[in-house]
Amino acid sequence: MAMKLAASGVACCLKPCLLADHRLLPAKVPYRSLLTSSSPNSRRHFPICNGEKRVSYTRTAPVESTEEELQEDSDELEEYVEEEYEEDLGDDILADDFKDFEDEFLDKNDDSDPQVGDGGGGGGISLAGTWWDKEALKLAEETSHSFNGTFKLYAFKTLVNSTIRLRIEKMSTKYGSPTMDDIEAFSSAYQLRLDEAGQAGTIPNDITLEVSSPGVERVVRVPEELERFKDRPMYVRYSIMNKEKGTVQEADGVFNLISLDLQSLHCTWAIADVKLNRQKAGKGRQLSKKLRQWRLLLPIDALRLVRLHCDS
Repeated sequence: MAMKLAASGVACCLKPCLLADHRLLPAKVPYRSLLTSSSPNSRRHFPICNGEKRVSYTRTAPVESTEEELQEDSDELEEYVEEEYEEDLGDDILADDFKDFEDEFLDKNDDSDPQVGDGGGGGGISLAGTWWDKEALKLAEETSHSFNGTFKLYAFKTLVNSTIRLRIEKMSTKYGSPTMDDIEAFSSAYQLRLDEAGQAGTIPNDITLEVSSPGVERVVRVPEELERFKDRPMYVRYSIMNKEKGTVQEADGVFNLISLDLQSLHCTWAIADVKLNRQKAGKGRQLSKKLRQWRLLLPIDALRLVRLHCDS
């Protein structure tokens, strides 16, 4: 692998454990975990471990107990056992609720760590394996073709709870971003086909449809979309060979594509002039000349993930 690195000042935008001059921090990929999400619902749910409770009920009885006292003891014990039973039953119900919530939450936040072809933020198709999902996909493709190439399916995903999540891109725009009117038009056309199929019994008649755009930090298909987004900063995760250890490791950063050679199957990257990289170079400082001139040459097959970077 050919890789051109500048001297020590350049390493600030790369992982310190991977290169000879290791003084730059990696770009951070934002993600949201289940229990720290900003979703208000997530704060009211948490894992519940079910198990038999070890009940210890000890009472020191007087030497002589009246019949009334014995009855009170019996009533108290019975009430305690009922409360424990109800609590255990409640735990079971909450655990079931949490499982449903967890599945729904993780599905709705599939942009947190997009993977190529995940049917969500990473694009591609992801089928749940239901009896109806292939028919639903066929109808989505037919709907796309009915717009004469204006729209293309970016991502298609089915869930076992009769939900379809679909992302479209508008091919007449450079970055593929549809408007709200575009999304509404596609949704209406697709919903009509779903309703007809539901009446025919080829899919469930209670399908939930969600249509959206690819997203501001969409995954870039490699290599076919690299040139398309050449003027946009991109988060790149790639593999490199650590010659000292003889192992393949991963590094990442936010770069701009300089060139793409499909004959040699190599691509050249430069450090992007974005807020994240400027912060690493030093608070309130611009990228130095050395950083601006730094180049990274990689084989295309070393690219593990490429997505657009939104500079906030």
